[in-house]
Order: sequence, then structure tokens, then C-alpha cells
Amino acid sequence: MEKILVTGVTGVVGKGTVEHLLKKGVPAKQIIGLFRRKEGTEALIAQGVEVRFGDYFDYESLLRAFEGVDKVMLTSAVAFTDRFTQHYNAITAARQAGVKHVVYMAIMRKEGSGRIMPEVTESDLFTERVLKSSGLDYTILYHPPFMDTLLFYYGSNPYEHGIKIPANKGKMAPATRDELAEAHASILTTPGHENKIYSLGGTDSISFFDIAKILSEIKGQHVPFTTITAEEYIDAIIASGVARNVAEFITNWVLAIEEGEFEYQSGDMERLLGRKTKSFRDYIESALPSPAAG
Repeated sequence: MEKILVTGVTGVVGKGTVEHLLKKGVPAKQIIGLFRRKEGTEALIAQGVEVRFGDYFDYESLLRAFEGVDKVMLTSAVAFTDRFTQHYNAITAARQAGVKHVVYMAIMRKEGSGRIMPEVTESDLFTERVLKSSGLDYTILYHPPFMDTLLFYYGSNPYEHGIKIPANKGKMAPATRDELAEAHASILTTPGHENKIYSLGGTDSISFFDIAKILSEIKGQHVPFTTITAEEYIDAIIASGVARNVAEFITNWVLAIEEGEFEYQSGDMERLLGRKTKSFRDYIESALPSPAAG
């Protein structure tokens, strides 16, 4: 009986991956969720999913957590936390524990661009090298920007404040975290994905300029769009109480989107899901509150 371990199950992508494994009919007793803090795992435990403690910085805890596991869904560590050490420990412990297959989520990169996303690109490249040289079967998944977190870049109240951003008509191909989690579950439950790389861009490409237009159309209320400088954008984020290094990190994502770093649409997502992904318009409309009855 094949055992699948998913890391980061208190986060949206990790938890969603487990939920989609269950929806696909994988028995709960074959699924293990890895956590650092047990708070947030209650719903999985209630469904019969085993949860184990494991910290990417604690090698021995990973060895214990990976015991008896066949496949690991390796959710990447967050920025500013030494992803090099964490991912190296996870892959090396998986090999030592007898895991056969590791699936790793990385950030989409435009082929040949040479762009380095601080805190992300270099550690992704390192992790991929370690994984490919580990002797384990691997699958690498390139994630686009998350559809459901784009407002983090353009602001939570665009109808009141407009969209002021260091971008214009540069395109990206986002997907929701739930769709990406479903793609993970598809790869973990079907054969033929060993030693392959997938680019999980969504079906529709969109720019921040397009977002302002779509938001305007959905509510019939104009959303002003203004292109500002990167430094103006950084200053605005800092003014909201965010540290400069984080503000610069966020800005780098916007600049990368504007330059087409995340625009590639391989069709892999549609093939894995068996359908097109949600468009931005569909996502926003589905998130709107239902009209009051009567």
C-alpha cells in the first residue's frame, strides 16, 4: 500500500493537496501530513489522515516523519528562511528514509531570461540540482503567481483607491492555489510523472491593466489604473507598516510579472486537471457574495 506524505499541511497548498487526494479516493490511511505546528491539522485528523511532526531544519525529525513513505510532496519553504538548508535536508532525509519519489513545487521561470528573483530563484535552482542528483525519482512543478493572492499586489480595495503599481500591460498566467493543489494530487495518484518537469501556468494570461478593466466591468464602477515607479510602490508598501526588504521582495514580483516572467502557458495544467483553469473574471465573480434572497 503506497504511502503519500504531504509537507506544509497547515498551509493552503499543502492542506489543499491532501483534500484533493481524499477527493480522488485515496484512503486516508495512505496519506500523511507533515506539520511544524499541530494547530490547523484538526480537520485532517478528523478525516483519518495521520499527521507527523517534521521541521526542515531538524534532520532527525524528517527521518522519523518519512519512515515508511513512498512519495513526498515537498512544499517549498517560504522566503527569508534559508531555503537551501531546508530543502537539502528534506531531500537527503527522504533518500535516507527510503522514499522513492519526491515532487517539488518551484516558481515558474521564463526560459532563457536569466532573471534572479531574490530569495527564490537561486534556492530553487539549488533544490532542483540536489533533487536530480539524489537518485530519487522526481517531479518538478513550476508554479505561476497565485490567482487568489493577486490583490496582495494591487491592493485590497481597488474600487476606493484604484490600482497604482509599477506595471502596465505585462502578462502573467495565474492559477488558484486550489487548482495547483488539485494538480499536485493528480501527479501523486497517477503513473508516468517520474523525472519530469511541468509548468503550471493557468489557461488565461492577464495583466494588472486587464485586472483594473475587469474589476470595473464586474461592478460597473471604474477602477483607475496608474503606472508608478518601483520606488513609489516600495514607499507605499513601507507606509503600510511592511519592512523595506519585504517591500522590495514584493516589488520584484510585480516587475517580473510586467516583464513576462510568468506568462508561459504549456497546457500542463489543463492536461492534469482535465479542464481549463478559472479566469480572473470567473474567480472574482465566484468570490462575490450571493445576492440577498427576496
